[in-house]
Amino acid sequence: MFEKINEKELPKVTESKAIIRFQDCDPLQHLNNSKYFDYYFNAREDQVAKLYGFKFSEIFKNYKTSWVVYQHQIAYIRPAVVSEWVKIFSRAIYFDADTLVTEYFMTDENMNELKNFMWTISKYVSVETGRRVPHQKDVMQYLAATCEKDVNFKETSFNERIKLVKQELLLKQASL
Repeated sequence: MFEKINEKELPKVTESKAIIRFQDCDPLQHLNNSKYFDYYFNAREDQVAKLYGFKFSEIFKNYKTSWVVYQHQIAYIRPAVVSEWVKIFSRAIYFDADTLVTEYFMTDENMNELKNFMWTISKYVSVETGRRVPHQKDVMQYLAATCEKDVNFKETSFNERIKLVKQELLLKQASL
């Protein structure tokens, strides 16, 4: 279930490219606000499967558990537009016994412009009872190995975090 968990240093930030589809846009040719969720969740599922050998279906099958979205915070900064290539990034930034916080953001293809930023708080639940349950030991090990430790979720506001990610992007651009 956790094929790559024993590797020393796993990447913390996942990245992929996507094209904004016409069918997902509003009449102004902007990505519909609700579609950001689809782009983010699909990218994350693909990214963690590829990088970490992780499959959400295995958690469901083996433990009868799943993460359920508890809360979203989302900022629409610049529109993603029809036929535009974008980069989608995601990373776990916090976890505890039954909670996982995932940070998502979208940029243009060259990472010059932050388009969208989102935090998703998920609770780990039993699919049989619908109640919160603690992460199993190997799930906790997976989260510890893949969580970005440099993000202080409890001490950083959502808006402060957006500013920090914009700074990260500027630093990446300067190093290119």
